[in-house]
Formats: sequence, structure tokens, C-alpha cells
Amino acid sequence: MLAQSIRLVSRASVPVLRRRFGTSMPRRDIIQDLYLKELKSYKAPPVKATDSVGQVKPWVAPSTPVPPVVEASAPADLSEYESQIVEVEGVAEAAEEESDVEDWFVVEPLETERH
Repeated sequence: MLAQSIRLVSRASVPVLRRRFGTSMPRRDIIQDLYLKELKSYKAPPVKATDSVGQVKPWVAPSTPVPPVVEASAPADLSEYESQIVEVEGVAEAAEEESDVEDWFVVEPLETERH
């Protein structure tokens, strides 16, 4: 009982300092206020038509392309190309090897279990 009364007396005699956080009191930020004030007072310099001179290359339309020249021998070369026999490496060799090798993969029929 005595310990409780000492606690009550000690709590009452010492002022309790507490910091209260709330939304009722607006927070002031000096740096933010200065920054916003400077932003609002800034006036952009007016843009002139001659500002881009020397900064950008003037636009020039591209020249028209030159069509390719068709040689006189082109039709003869094309017919010669079409008449050539297609040669593929390894196809003839593989066909010869397949005739010599037996089929090693054999699928056996599935047996059903009977009870």
C-alpha cells in the first residue's frame, strides 16, 4: 500500500511532457515554402524564332533513289540458274546408309493383364 501511494505522489509531482502528434496543427516546412515561392516567382524567358539557329541542322529533303540497272545478260543468267540441279550435301550419303542399317526401334504390342 505504501509503495502504491509513493507512486501516485511521484507521478503527480513530476510534470509529464508528451509530444502530441495530430493533424489539427499544420506542419510548417521552411525549405519547402522557400522553394515553392521561388518556383512561383520564376518567369521563363520568351522564346524567339531565332533561338534554334545554330542548334539544329536545317531540314533538306532526301534525294530520290536511283533504280537498279538491269543488265542485258540477266534473263540468260536467270534461265541458267533455274536449270541447275540442286545439290544437297549429306542427303545422298544418308540415303545409302539407311539402306544398310536395320530398323532397331521395334514397338511391341501392349499386353493386357488378365486376372
